[in-house]
Amino acid sequence: MKKFNYEAKDQATNKVVKATIQAESESSAARLLVKQGFVPLSIKEINEQGNFIGKITGRITTKDRVMLSRQLATLIGAGLPLSQSLHTVLEQTENKQLRSVVEDIAASVEGGRSLSESFGKYPKVFDEVFISLIAAGELSGTLDESLRRIADQQEKDASVSSKIRGAMTYPIIVLVVIFAVMAFMLFTVVPQVEKLYEDLGKELPFLTMMMVGMANFLKDFWWLAILVVGAGIYFLIQYLQTDSGIAFKDNFKLKAPIVGGMFQKLYMARFARTGQTLLSSGVAMLDMLKITGRAVNNTVLKKSIDRATEKVQGGKALSVALTPEDAILPLVPQMIKIGEQSGRIDEMMGRVAKVYEDELDEQIKTISTAIEPVLMVVLAVVAGGMVGAILLPIYSLVNGINI
Repeated sequence: MKKFNYEAKDQATNKVVKATIQAESESSAARLLVKQGFVPLSIKEINEQGNFIGKITGRITTKDRVMLSRQLATLIGAGLPLSQSLHTVLEQTENKQLRSVVEDIAASVEGGRSLSESFGKYPKVFDEVFISLIAAGELSGTLDESLRRIADQQEKDASVSSKIRGAMTYPIIVLVVIFAVMAFMLFTVVPQVEKLYEDLGKELPFLTMMMVGMANFLKDFWWLAILVVGAGIYFLIQYLQTDSGIAFKDNFKLKAPIVGGMFQKLYMARFARTGQTLLSSGVAMLDMLKITGRAVNNTVLKKSIDRATEKVQGGKALSVALTPEDAILPLVPQMIKIGEQSGRIDEMMGRVAKVYEDELDEQIKTISTAIEPVLMVVLAVVAGGMVGAILLPIYSLVNGINI
């Protein structure tokens, strides 16, 4: 889809309007303008290369998608035609990159495509859950309700993920402080101690000698240290993008001490919340399982859900299919079984999600409270060890002078 600058006369007001439009070609742009009640005067294609800074600053966030969904739901629910609703949302959208996407979606809808097909052109912006819910809403005639469910689901998922990131922020800050203290001691204080010993003709203690050696190495070969660390980070990132690396990372998240339990509950909440949203919108059970398997964003869980999908396709109940899977926490199939008996699987999945979201909140608070003293002890040991390595030689020098 190309973007064009145009000048056109508004037939209703006889005013000349200058703006941009997206279309497959110049002639398509002209047809779209005529449909909208304009007489095209000039149409010129925009050659957009885009730059790195623009891509970063114009990033489409979860908040942008939630706002788009809610605005569209309100306008469609109020009875406005889809095309008019999209143009109204476009006028209220501040994010330039999202404006470009919505412009293209509006042009695509006006060109005869369905809303789900139009959103589906941007898989990096709108995930499979988003597209499936819109398609279900179009089929059932409840597009506004589907859009509200999309917004609710994305808000809850983003909230839970944000809490986990927040719990990990504090340890990272403390580790940075520890390395900063070590660097300060190595490059400022340790050389002074070494010079003092050289002037007095004394031999440095072993621990201090090690620190001096480390400081001298980093001072002389800092470029090598940066090269080694940079290469290590590069190859680690490359490895984590391979199939084996992704599998290792996803398995580590589920089994890591302390945070493993948090990730398990995060994924269970995401699975149950996404499943509830899809089933409530009329998506078929098998389609729901296939979509949620990809939506949980963990290959270990995806394999478990895929195996359960095959069993459901073979005629087994979902609760029975999920029970043998180790990656699925026991409460999930138990609650789904109650939903199967009452005919409200979506409602039970919503309750499961709420249970795990609440448990995750409590666990994050507990870990955040417990981890602070542990990190303080680590910081004290590291800083104390370095201070000891500096002060002990000075004390030994003083004692030697007294003697």
